[in-house]
Amino acid sequence: MERALSENITPVRRVIGVEEHAWTSELRNALLEWGGDETVNKMSSQGEVNLRLLDVGEERLARMDASGVDLEVLSITTPGTQPLPAQVAVPLARQANDVLADAVRRHPDRFAAFATLPTSNPKAAAAELERAVTSLGHVGAMLFPRTGETFLDHDSFRPVFEAAAHLGVPLYIHPAMPPKKLIDIAYSGFDDMTSMLLSTGGWGWHSEAGLATLRLILAGTFDRHPDLQIILGHWGEMLVPFADRADLLSSAATHLQRRVLDYITGNLSVTAGGLYSHRMLAAAVDVLGPDRVMFGADSPYGAPTAEGTAYPRGLGGVDSRGSFGGARAFVDSAPLDESGRAKLGHLNAERILNLQTA
Repeated sequence: MERALSENITPVRRVIGVEEHAWTSELRNALLEWGGDETVNKMSSQGEVNLRLLDVGEERLARMDASGVDLEVLSITTPGTQPLPAQVAVPLARQANDVLADAVRRHPDRFAAFATLPTSNPKAAAAELERAVTSLGHVGAMLFPRTGETFLDHDSFRPVFEAAAHLGVPLYIHPAMPPKKLIDIAYSGFDDMTSMLLSTGGWGWHSEAGLATLRLILAGTFDRHPDLQIILGHWGEMLVPFADRADLLSSAATHLQRRVLDYITGNLSVTAGGLYSHRMLAAAVDVLGPDRVMFGADSPYGAPTAEGTAYPRGLGGVDSRGSFGGARAFVDSAPLDESGRAKLGHLNAERILNLQTA
């Protein structure tokens, strides 16, 4: 399945990373004060990972160059501003979006950005999305599956999806930890690290994101907004590989205008999300076709550090070199034809996110 790097292949012209994370010191401090999840407390806020999240300048550019990434679409890391009370989340989201916009202004050929949204106030979140897109030039927004215990399909969040549809920009649904009650029921009972991995990068993260997206389908989101596009990381967050089985819901969800499978194949695109897996890439292409797959390195979580990987292997990403020698090598060695590799590397991202071509 894996294409040997020694084969005579044409390298892709450009590699765009669509899931690449950052944050601000103010957001970090607020999440620690107001109760960020375990990934904040034990990983993102610590040591070199925190420093790399804060950097949207020369050090990040050097890491991009080392791995062969030409442009990163920056996004505020999980859980964004979503766990914060509205009076805290709204100004912090605005500030974070300004920081990302400044990074793009300084390096327009190397960065683009997704907005982070304060969904604890849905109307303010919709207004911030409009500001971020129309005034700052952001290419969409990154959301997380829940605000508190409430999934994104709740009627209160409709203004956010209405704004995205009106603006014609995609929404990236990134994993986040399940609520504590669910963790206690479904993901506990093992040693601390095993339980944490089970609730995050080993299973729970991805189940949350896939379920949130499936619920959006069942709630009629894409009947109201047929052109709205959702992006999922990790080759489809369990939903895309399970698409044929999820289509079973079509027999019950007779209120929908299309079959569940049609929404999956018509309104979703996926990225690698740091999973350097040609097997999972091939499965995503089999379901969605070659026009809906994009690269993503999950920087800085997959990036190498002096101690090895930036955080325990399996929590979300891998060494940015993967087993392929880097982002560009992964794309160049993908089991696709030359056109498919170009789509994976940059063409799909340019089209879906309306990015300037190099």
